[in-house]
Amino acid sequence: MEIFAHRGASGNFPENTIAAFKEAARLPVFGVEFDVHMAADGELVVIHDESIDRTSDGTGYVKDMSIADLKKHDFGSWFSPGFQGETIPTLSEVLDVFDSTNHKLNIELKSDIFPYEGMVEKVLDLIETRRMESRVIISSFDHAAIQFVKQLNPHIETAALFMEVLVHPLDYLHKIPANALHILFPAAIRPSMAEVIKSGMPIRTFTVNDETYAKTLKQTGIQAIFTDYPEKMNSLLSSNKN
Repeated sequence: MEIFAHRGASGNFPENTIAAFKEAARLPVFGVEFDVHMAADGELVVIHDESIDRTSDGTGYVKDMSIADLKKHDFGSWFSPGFQGETIPTLSEVLDVFDSTNHKLNIELKSDIFPYEGMVEKVLDLIETRRMESRVIISSFDHAAIQFVKQLNPHIETAALFMEVLVHPLDYLHKIPANALHILFPAAIRPSMAEVIKSGMPIRTFTVNDETYAKTLKQTGIQAIFTDYPEKMNSLLSSNKN
């Protein structure tokens, strides 16, 4: 089973920071997942929430702040004093961390709450400029954005994100179209997922930090999990022959 480091190695490092990504980059796991928003001046930044309130010493929406304003805030101390001084990374800075690795890069477009005009084009331009098309998966709860990605570059792998139990998921995924399904556990083990697995389309599940759940998903035929503890889960699954 493939393992993606969720928001970097976010169980032991502040999520979506360079520290978390450097840790993920040294691990022998399949990939890394991170989230992209767009600042007021058009800069692509890596952060999960629409606001900086939860993961920094500041307040406000990312969309209302310039990159210069965002960089003034501390994004590490909330997690631990040892990470004081961590700043919000740009997408370009995160790609720099993985430039010389073989990790698959799952970029989640966080446009399902605020519609960031031009974000899809900016993300694709950066990926194409760096010749990383074959290493990238673009995922989103904003399925219109996934559809637009496919219109602009049919060769980019895309994944539709879901929290819910699905009925006839394959029909919907083909309609978007999307190359993979990323879904919340335990919805991933519902009977309707069997048709997706049988088709060969990858199903990847979030966020799995429990060994028992991971083993169940592996036996079901789920291709990959997203976990906050990639090193631990990689060790556990590698030592488990079944």
